[in-house]
Amino acid sequence: MSVAKVLELSAESSSSFDDALREGIKRASKTVSEIRGAWIENQEVIVEGGKITKYRVHMRVTFILKDD
Repeated sequence: MSVAKVLELSAESSSSFDDALREGIKRASKTVSEIRGAWIENQEVIVEGGKITKYRVHMRVTFILKDD
């Protein structure tokens, strides 16, 4: 039997939402193993001087807890 846990995180990129998502998963993978999936809870952009400067995603990442 496996047990999963959900981790909430935010990631941002100066190029796209897709890049922010990829970077968030890449970074989470450095400290969390057994990542099985993620879903986007929210997206937002940061605007400075009338231009989009950052793309931010708020996501929930599911991973499997290790057995002892």
